[in-house]
Amino acid sequence: MFVIIGYLVILGCVLGGFLIAGGHIGVLMQPVEVLIIVGAATGSFLASNSMSTIKGAIAGGLGTLKGSRFTKDYYMELLMSFNALSQKARKEGLLSLEKVVDDPEGSLIFGEKIVKDHHLMDFISDKLRLILTGVDTTQLEELIDAEIEGHHESGQAPIKAVQRLADGMPAFGIVAAVMGVVHTMESVGIPPAELGKLIAAALVGTFLGILISYGFVAPVAAVMEDRLEDEACAYRCAQTGLLNCAKGTSPVMTVEFMRTAIPHHIRPGFAEVEEHLKSAKG
Repeated sequence: MFVIIGYLVILGCVLGGFLIAGGHIGVLMQPVEVLIIVGAATGSFLASNSMSTIKGAIAGGLGTLKGSRFTKDYYMELLMSFNALSQKARKEGLLSLEKVVDDPEGSLIFGEKIVKDHHLMDFISDKLRLILTGVDTTQLEELIDAEIEGHHESGQAPIKAVQRLADGMPAFGIVAAVMGVVHTMESVGIPPAELGKLIAAALVGTFLGILISYGFVAPVAAVMEDRLEDEACAYRCAQTGLLNCAKGTSPVMTVEFMRTAIPHHIRPGFAEVEEHLKSAKG
């Protein structure tokens, strides 16, 4: 949502300032320049990335138009899910979690937001299976650390692809401008007024390359980076819950350990969590 608002502010300020200075919007309408810049950038993007990276970049880019799913409500569901999980393990034993692992949705342990997050749900289910085998908690922690690190590294590929695209846009703008200058030079015999229009069109290429790069593409890469960090935080929070379940920590302390792993700006307060725990008991 904020990405769209940011785009509107950029366009409003840039075009508004141009109009206030006495410019004419029609001069900026140069479809050929747009074709050269966007076409060349797209070709470069396709040539320099694998299909999986391209799909990830497109999905991640489109995802920035929506708000992050990692909200306070999301984390509250995650806390309550692990509270229920710990309660079940404490009352019925770890082996009782086998049914939860086989059918997370039907177990009614995990909240709706958590069940819909298929990647996190698979992560939790796989680690619960290891816990049921009696894996050592130190080995489990090392394994989870390695998996989160690998997930983070693979998530960086689409972000780097989008950032490279942003970095290349100004250069493609210069390419469009140079081609415009070449066209202008071969038309030096036309009237000065017409020649001025050709020069203006060439300069628009540089303008568009820089604007698209820093105003539209680079912010997408930045938001994708933030979303990847948000996802890593969710995995870390789940890791804390899994390790405490494996250690047999009490449900209340498991939830509190997890709560401290949540980013401060969306971390539920102690009183909020306590109220939800009381509601769960009721």
